[in-house]
Amino acid sequence: MKNILLPTDFSDNAWNATKYAIELFKDEECVFHLLNTYTPAIANSRFMATSLSGGQLEDGVRNNSEHGLKKVLNKINKTYQNPQHSFKTISSFSLLVDEIKEIVEDKGIDLIVTGTKGASGLDEVFMGSNTVRIIKSIKNSPVLAIPQFFKYQRPSEIAFATDFNRFYSQSELQPMIDLAHAFNATIRIVHVQYEIKALTEIQQFNLNMLRKYLSDNEHYLHTVSELNSVSKTLEVFAEELDIHLLAMLNYQHSYMEKMTREPVVKRLAFHTQIPLLVIPELGMSKPTKSTIDKENAIADQD
Repeated sequence: MKNILLPTDFSDNAWNATKYAIELFKDEECVFHLLNTYTPAIANSRFMATSLSGGQLEDGVRNNSEHGLKKVLNKINKTYQNPQHSFKTISSFSLLVDEIKEIVEDKGIDLIVTGTKGASGLDEVFMGSNTVRIIKSIKNSPVLAIPQFFKYQRPSEIAFATDFNRFYSQSELQPMIDLAHAFNATIRIVHVQYEIKALTEIQQFNLNMLRKYLSDNEHYLHTVSELNSVSKTLEVFAEELDIHLLAMLNYQHSYMEKMTREPVVKRLAFHTQIPLLVIPELGMSKPTKSTIDKENAIADQD
């Protein structure tokens, strides 16, 4: 049984992510945890009505939170009838990321599914700020970000973006592998390069290991030249190959980190157009020379 966390602010954006998650796991037994957090602002006394105490303010926002969750639950029950799915609601006086950290640990969350949309103007980012905070802060659960207007499509084409500079384990990539197995999806490994050049020994080793992990899945390697940014390059790649889901491992110096740090001017035209699966690292280090030699020897025997 899977435990899926669905943070919601009761927006259309959040509802779209909820629908996607329900459709994605329609053939699996799941418990969906609907989460809404509330943190009443501490208003300056000049602008606060004297008749409203702090307790009354907190009661008001708590009631709004609980009422909003009931409305979402009713909407789900009217729209979907899946005996394999159950739903629980969590209304919490807490900061969103802090509460998610606790729930992931306490409930054994397998996946966080959240809605996302780009901002505009000077604050433009390729995903909403809450989603970026979740991705950067949650280290023990993958995050699936669903664009605001993306309609569910069976993910039969999955892209995995990597530069092969980091050694990753099969357990780290398991969330992507599980999705590929469930939907008999083709995985397209995409390597974005600023300039086309041969892989180093370490990169080639990591590619070989990745291919071992994906041996049961149809997969292909694509090496593409970077356009004006990693995010823009991946956007064009996904559009041209009709990719339904983009996956990335999140670690220091990864594509994911680069994308969240790209200057505004380099990503003005980019918003997340397809679902983005962000997988946290599990603390793996780069392989040693002896590890490479051992794995190469095993490969030669095969």
